[in-house]
Amino acid sequence: MANGNGPNKPNRPVRPRQGNPQAGRKRRVVIDTGAGRPRQDSRQRRDDTPRQPKQPREIVPQTGPVTVESGITVQNLSQALGQKVPEIIKILMKIGAPKTVTQSLSDEEVELIAAEIEREITIRHAADEEDILEEFEDAPDDLVDRPPVVTIMGHVDHGKTTLLDAIRSARVVETEAGGITQHIGAYQVDQKGRKITFIDTPGHEAFTEMRARGAKVTDIAVLVVAADDGVMPQTKESISHAKAAQVPIVVAVNKIDLPDSNVDRIKADLAQEGLQPEEWGGTTQFSEVSAKLKQNLDDLLERVLLVADAELELKANPNTEASGPIIESRLDVGRGPVATMLVQRGTLRVGDAVVAGDAWGKVRALYNYKSEKMKEAGPGDPVEILGFDHPPPAGEQCRVVENERAARQLAQSRGERLRREQLAQRSQRGPTLENLFASIQEGAIQDLNLVLKGDVVGSVEAAVSELAKIQHPEVRVSVIHQGVGGITEGDIMLAAASSAMVVGFNVRPNAEARSLAVREGVEIRTYRVIYQLTEDIEQALIGMLRPVETEETLGEAEVRNTFRASRVGTIAGCLVTSGAIRRNAQVRVIRDGTVVYETTIDSLKRFQDDAREVAEGFECGIHLANYDDVKVGDVLEAYETKQVERTDLSEAPTQAPAAPAGS
Repeated sequence: MANGNGPNKPNRPVRPRQGNPQAGRKRRVVIDTGAGRPRQDSRQRRDDTPRQPKQPREIVPQTGPVTVESGITVQNLSQALGQKVPEIIKILMKIGAPKTVTQSLSDEEVELIAAEIEREITIRHAADEEDILEEFEDAPDDLVDRPPVVTIMGHVDHGKTTLLDAIRSARVVETEAGGITQHIGAYQVDQKGRKITFIDTPGHEAFTEMRARGAKVTDIAVLVVAADDGVMPQTKESISHAKAAQVPIVVAVNKIDLPDSNVDRIKADLAQEGLQPEEWGGTTQFSEVSAKLKQNLDDLLERVLLVADAELELKANPNTEASGPIIESRLDVGRGPVATMLVQRGTLRVGDAVVAGDAWGKVRALYNYKSEKMKEAGPGDPVEILGFDHPPPAGEQCRVVENERAARQLAQSRGERLRREQLAQRSQRGPTLENLFASIQEGAIQDLNLVLKGDVVGSVEAAVSELAKIQHPEVRVSVIHQGVGGITEGDIMLAAASSAMVVGFNVRPNAEARSLAVREGVEIRTYRVIYQLTEDIEQALIGMLRPVETEETLGEAEVRNTFRASRVGTIAGCLVTSGAIRRNAQVRVIRDGTVVYETTIDSLKRFQDDAREVAEGFECGIHLANYDDVKVGDVLEAYETKQVERTDLSEAPTQAPAAPAGS
């Protein structure tokens, strides 16, 4: 047969080619595998090396006070306290809060553990770090004068924004919903060649945190008091914030053009609050102005500069990295995250890497309060920054770092700390054996879940703070998500999955989100004034409340005789002494002034006929359901209970009277 030459060809020897004696020979290829040489496998080498047993980390016992971060884990707390992890877990099980090694601890749990081992402990929160800022020592030659930062504070509708509007000759009040400032605005004005930075704070009582934030970044507080109204609760609150921030106060008595204005009464009222006018022997500067007629505005600015020169030394170093607080932030549709920063030190330039809280970025553009582009901003200048990855939290300290990598790392570290704190707080609100039993006894608490979106961070914070004030044992508001920007499809999907309602504050849903909400059955409500938001949420909570059970007494009947019927039982012959007795009504059997049984009227008869109701002064026969031990002289009190819908959160449901034992 063929040997590789085809089926019909015979085998033929292979002849070498002419001229090449080596042709046709098979070549032998030898691959050197290292045979004959001593070979040592890598696995064998590893086995020959003796392994060192892993030594557990030694816990060194410590004494004295210790400082830990909020949201610390069990393992890190054991190292900080110098205690073994099983000891910490044993204490947690003892207090009814078992945890694993990597779980975060709430502040209360940390304090209980410290008290159990008799150690003094201090918990440092992420929000407290802004008060422990790095202090810079600048050479006197590097310091230059900076503009004073002035905060406008006072009661709602006393003319704060109107006064600032008159000072800088711009129209701001017309753009605010309801004439109430909803955001913090930062502006600059010129007074005889000198700049003054003004920060306008919201006047609504719900914006207490934002107003306090304005007092923290200011040098001078201008307290606006209406001459026709007087010192109001928010006026006193503003004085407290200014004194807590240790800033001097200049009083602007506004609306002096009104016929019922009384400046002397305002001065007397403020003197009782510790603001003694200068002409009365005090140290407080008073300026009588009319924002509407633009009267004496120069006098107010002169007094502000006078206080700045006399009581403050406002200098800063412009030749260094910029730093300062974030006044406000928002998510702009066309420009992305926008943050308003007040530069307190250094010079901020386009291209700088910045970090503020858990937000970081590179400055892409700078704008002043007139929306004009700037290349740089110096100390005392309010400026809008474009380039953050998301809106930074208002009140956070913003600073320039060496590069974007460092900014990203600092922001991620800060964000991780905030998440640990939130996780610890969330776990603290979880059910325990104690509150679980209480919840069963009181009934399950109904939650009104909300997805809250706003135009700026400050408005969202104020809305959440105001909603948190609504407290009730039966219903509660739960903000499952809050954010800045328009209402998106993701918000609708989250609300649909959580049975929540979407609330927008100064923002609107896009077309896709609106159509998705219709398909998913999610309700969207938008507001421009926080008054309407809180009122509607309260009404929604009222609708979730259980009805109030009210009891109405129908009448009383006295048992005069009893009759025994074989098939029915004991029939009480009664005389209706008051009101009326109705068939199927609830009834109490009262004997010697004590309720002995509660039941219902099974049958009611007048002579031989069934009666629906028997009025006062008539006799009747009554048979009680499941009760035949009626005696002569008993009083049957007929009543009925009604469920009435509640109209106020302060109303409490009336519990039905408990039946006696054995009934």
